Parts: sequence; structure tokens; C-alpha cells
Amino acid sequence: MNIITKALSEYGVKETVGSKDNLRILNYFNEIGFDGSKLKDETAWCSAYSNWVAKTSGYQYSGKLTARSWLRIGTSTSTPKVGDIVVFWRESPSSWKGHVGFFIKATKNYVYVLGGNQRNMVCIKAYPKHRVLDYRELTRVK
Repeated sequence: MNIITKALSEYGVKETVGSKDNLRILNYFNEIGFDGSKLKDETAWCSAYSNWVAKTSGYQYSGKLTARSWLRIGTSTSTPKVGDIVVFWRESPSSWKGHVGFFIKATKNYVYVLGGNQRNMVCIKAYPKHRVLDYRELTRVK
């Protein structure tokens, strides 16, 4: 399956408010080797979602829960295409924190990504272009 088609198939999956958890989100963790039963759907899950999409679509994936782990996966590109990975910094460029999602489009000042844990759900959201650390082109796993 095409990576962006797989990513879009989860559009609208959202965290469950309160003490219950959305089992779909916990499954993202399970599928990539983490025990979702020990996590909450409030756990930062943008990388878990991106890993789930890439893995179940037959592409390279980081296998880690940190967004910046994607900086070591695939090949850097200055001309991203729909479905490429976008890695952003959070708090500061030198922080360990970040965000990751799938490239949709760019305008002069913003990059639109389809990602998990954006407004506590899978959706498309715009981020300031100056926060991009890298665009990464993934390859299919043989």
C-alpha cells in the first residue's frame, strides 16, 4: 500500500478523553514493539503513528518513540514529495524534543503535515517552515 494512503486511512483517530484510552493508538505502540498496555493514549505518539504507517506500508522506520529518531532514517531531501517524512524541532533547535509527520505540501511560510498527536488526533496541520530540521525520503524494505 502507498504510504500516504495508509497514513490517510487513520485520519480522525483521536485520543479518548478521561481515564479510558483509544485502543487504536495503543496498537500503534504494540505494532512497533512497545507494550501499549503500559502506555496511555496521552503518551506522545507522533513517532509511534509514523512508525506504524511506515512499517505496515513496507517502508523503513525508526522503531523509536522520539521524533528526532527519524533524522537517521531514509535520505535527506531538499525537495520533499507527498508522503516524505518531516522532522521538526520543539522548544528549541538543540532540544531533544520534536515532532514528526508526513509531508503534504509547503507554502512560503508553512509546511503541512499529516501526523499523529496533532490536536490529539491524526490530522493535517500547518507548522512554521523555520522549525523544520529535515525532510526525509523513505525507501521500501525489500
